[in-house]
Amino acid sequence: MKIDSNSQKLIVELPLTSVTGKIRIKRRNMLYEYGLPVKTKRDPFTVSDYVEWQIGYDAVISDQDKIELTSLKDFIFIGANGKAKTLYELSEYIYYLAKWNKILKSDMISIENDINSIKDDDLLENKLKIKRSNPTLENINNISFEKSTVEYPLLIHKFNDYEIAAEIITKEKQNAVGIMPMLYLCFPITKLQSEIQLLGRTAKTKECAFFIIDESNAIVFLRMIKLFGMLSQAHKRDILAILQTIKDHL
Repeated sequence: MKIDSNSQKLIVELPLTSVTGKIRIKRRNMLYEYGLPVKTKRDPFTVSDYVEWQIGYDAVISDQDKIELTSLKDFIFIGANGKAKTLYELSEYIYYLAKWNKILKSDMISIENDINSIKDDDLLENKLKIKRSNPTLENINNISFEKSTVEYPLLIHKFNDYEIAAEIITKEKQNAVGIMPMLYLCFPITKLQSEIQLLGRTAKTKECAFFIIDESNAIVFLRMIKLFGMLSQAHKRDILAILQTIKDHL
């Protein structure tokens, strides 16, 4: 990330060729369709392509890979898991936007109050449940199966600019028992900047483009912090600690 204090904007580098990472290029014709990953080195970019960003909000101090990427290594707080953490990605963006008065301290206090007021039963981990339909018999290739459908609940929150949206989907935890809501920031590739226009061409090997964070979209990132605070009890504690840490350093 490049911090442009003179213009008061953040320039975030996003990869265009990642298929399995936190940032992926997907394709769909409308917001409510299921997006499919794009092989960007083979298939030219189109206006139907968008960025799906599983944005992070903190870094554990012992995670050297992430620590090297944050400019706020010393903004330490204790996370919900009891580990020492610092600001990273979303929380880092919020700090600079607040430092430049693109986000007001009163806005953060309002978000804190809103998150604090959410009861456990109203957290999304308790609201969004994975459903499986009753099985029905189906014969495929002369083999009898019991067929059921698994439904993963999806929430879409449109920001003022409807081209940018947050998506929350409940999935099974990968390395633990249970389920958890996952939050993604989604926006069209036309929001990206690159040396050569993206539309109509394929991506170069390991090519990146740039997303600008400034006053024009500050509300998106403030709202994302609030959404994170609604996901689960652990997220709620983390976000409240992050907001307090940001205020302490302004």
